[in-house]
Amino acid sequence: MAEIGYILLGLAAGILSGLFGIGGGIVLVPSLIVFFGLEILDANATSLAAMLLPVGVLGVWSYYKAGLVNVRESLWISLGLFAGSFFGGEIAVNISEKLLSTLYSLILIYVAVSYLDLPSLLKIKKKKKDAEVVVKKHSVWAFIAVGMAAGVFAGLFGKGGGIVIVPMLIAAFHYAPKMAVATSLAALQLPVGLPGVLVYAEAGHLNLLPSALIAAGIVAGALVGSVIGVRLPSDFFKKVYAFFLLVVAVYMVVK
Repeated sequence: MAEIGYILLGLAAGILSGLFGIGGGIVLVPSLIVFFGLEILDANATSLAAMLLPVGVLGVWSYYKAGLVNVRESLWISLGLFAGSFFGGEIAVNISEKLLSTLYSLILIYVAVSYLDLPSLLKIKKKKKDAEVVVKKHSVWAFIAVGMAAGVFAGLFGKGGGIVIVPMLIAAFHYAPKMAVATSLAALQLPVGLPGVLVYAEAGHLNLLPSALIAAGIVAGALVGSVIGVRLPSDFFKKVYAFFLLVVAVYMVVK
């Protein structure tokens, strides 16, 4: 029965992965802790391992056909992710689990509030800008740096890193929300979390069977999520993403 639960969890994570470009770990780790009784480090290891294979490739293909994937930038981000995940994993296995959970909650709240665009919600006028245009070209190193930051986060919290990549591409690189999600999801298809997984495995936190079952569910879910994401209006898409992050953050704080 637990095996079916893992597959269903992977399906849910895949839908969120395809919809928000986050790799799915944001729902995997809390769910593995709450519903399957795993400790946070075991949940982190299972989540990272489940996303090693290109489980979201069908979702990436859906975004690519819609012209939303920037392949070159996604590859440079992947390089940074690979390097950063090792350092994140090393930090995670050497600090307290309570501190780990607290840091994760605070980061989610910050990202969610920034996405909600409070001036707009409070009817405060601000200068309009075209959110659908990439304003200028950025250096290769800038994208590698984004990947490294996301990789450290992924290794620390068992996430794919998209929770960092998407907001940074929107805020600092002026990507449209959908393009940021698509590029992030593409960057996560290479085995960028492998160094982090090896760190967790060496510390005795890895169980391959749940990871494999979850990965199977993610494959189908990512396609469904990406199809929905392509069809959502950009502004509405961004607000849905913000509320999603806020709910997860509040849950983590309460827990």
